[in-house]
Amino acid sequence: MNRKLQLMLATLVFSALSFAQSLPLAAGAVPEADGVFQVHPLYNLNAGDSYVNLTNAGTLSGFDPTGRICVNVYTFSPDEQLISCCSCPVTPNALNSLSARNDLISNTLTPAVPTSIVVKLLASLPVAGTCNPSSPNAANLVRGMKAWATTLHLNTTGSPAVGYQLIDNEFSKAELSASELSKLTGFCGFIQANGSGFGICKACRLGGLGAVAQ
Repeated sequence: MNRKLQLMLATLVFSALSFAQSLPLAAGAVPEADGVFQVHPLYNLNAGDSYVNLTNAGTLSGFDPTGRICVNVYTFSPDEQLISCCSCPVTPNALNSLSARNDLISNTLTPAVPTSIVVKLLASLPVAGTCNPSSPNAANLVRGMKAWATTLHLNTTGSPAVGYQLIDNEFSKAELSASELSKLTGFCGFIQANGSGFGICKACRLGGLGAVAQ
């Protein structure tokens, strides 16, 4: 095992222990109901784009900048590899969006470009006014993130079944474990430090987007 990998693994273990100790929960996890951590798959990216739409419910504060949150975005390929990460500042009641093709898989860490991905979102407070996907920790996670995904499903109805159907759903809320938080932030930090610019997805844009088959 090389020195860099040893240091990275040691950092992840230390971060996991710190997370578990600082949470006021015996299980060492953030409850699913808090909506701090959300997950959604995106499909058929070879046939057309998919989109992530984000807003800030104002749970922290309805005013900017005190109510501003960071939506940290982590994109995984089907074989579990983190292929990109980035962070979007989202102000109360604003609408921001990301394109799967143009933002999430346009600058992947690995050469292969997947046709389906899993997108994980983590809401945190800005650190020194800045959003950074490697900076969330147990002390700066925040409620108020709302997210939807528009993606393409193969239309299997009719005879013959052709084309794709647009599906729009909310992201699924999930319980966040100490080890998952450490993995997301630690691996993203490793990409930032050692990816030579690859693996950093593009920033969010204002406004919502919908999928269009190509």
